[in-house]
Amino acid sequence: MQRFINNLPKAELHLHIEGTFDPELMFEIAKRNQIKIPFSSVEEIRSAYEFNCLQDFLNIYYQGAKVLIQEKDFYDLTYSYLEKCAAQNVRHTEIMFDPQTHTDRGISFKTVITGISKAMEAAKENLNISSLLIMSYLRHLSEEKAFKTLQDSLPFKNLITAVGLDSSEKGNPPSKFKKVFEASIKEGYIPLAHAGEEGNSDYIWEAIDILGIKRIDHGNNALQDKNLIAEIIKRDIALTVCPLSNTALQVVNDLKNHPLKKMMNLGLKVTINSDDPAFFGGQINKNFIELQKALDLTKKEIYELSKNSFQYSLLDTETKFKFLLELETYYSEQNL
Repeated sequence: MQRFINNLPKAELHLHIEGTFDPELMFEIAKRNQIKIPFSSVEEIRSAYEFNCLQDFLNIYYQGAKVLIQEKDFYDLTYSYLEKCAAQNVRHTEIMFDPQTHTDRGISFKTVITGISKAMEAAKENLNISSLLIMSYLRHLSEEKAFKTLQDSLPFKNLITAVGLDSSEKGNPPSKFKKVFEASIKEGYIPLAHAGEEGNSDYIWEAIDILGIKRIDHGNNALQDKNLIAEIIKRDIALTVCPLSNTALQVVNDLKNHPLKKMMNLGLKVTINSDDPAFFGGQINKNFIELQKALDLTKKEIYELSKNSFQYSLLDTETKFKFLLELETYYSEQNL
């Protein structure tokens, strides 16, 4: 089963590039940029990656991001993640980045996006990895600041496919960002948002009705509302579920109690993702492997999850078809 998962062609749709920051690389870049961090060793950083809730994680997440200063830092961070994609047979990935985390520190939008996009181009050529960018607005900040980020992004529109909404969910409902999402859609960006991770099902209603999102990041709490489940199915909106993130942040107390199988049985389209793998104990394949063990998933169910990842990606129809054919061929060969 592990071999089947490791070699399975798959896409990752919910991944924060700042959340792929391995302790080793963080230490190396901090040293290179002569930035003091409150850790004396790689081991000390790793032991700090234990959290009780979303806010605990965000505190150290933003602390780690402070060492990213130069274009090369963003390049190294992104290329390191894409190398891991290649090793796990991730054929396509949709990378979220948080420009406000960096521009608020005085790092230019251009520095951030140039480093990330150059790594994506290099990985396409060297590793045969397809990728695209999702620009996330930080929901704990104001809509006015999100508008500033939207303006900053316009000279680089050709490098960005979608906008997202992340950071502290409680107390920051999607409706807070109604106008900036309307403006983002006018600029041609596809709307996505985190909803229903810690916030209740009302946040998901707002995200789909007010922001008009095309995919729900997390969405665990959709299960609170039968009408919402029916609406998500009717609109054919997928959920990007992150199992190890859910247990690390106490959203789910044990993987054996993870709602993924229930979601699938209800007819929801679900995908498996790693979210912030450096902080939550596992890349995408580990998320698949651990969840398969916990919920006793069959090869057919795993195949369906991977199929969803391509089907509900933001790729064009022709490219989706190419990847789906590759997946179908692999699955057929495994069942001979």
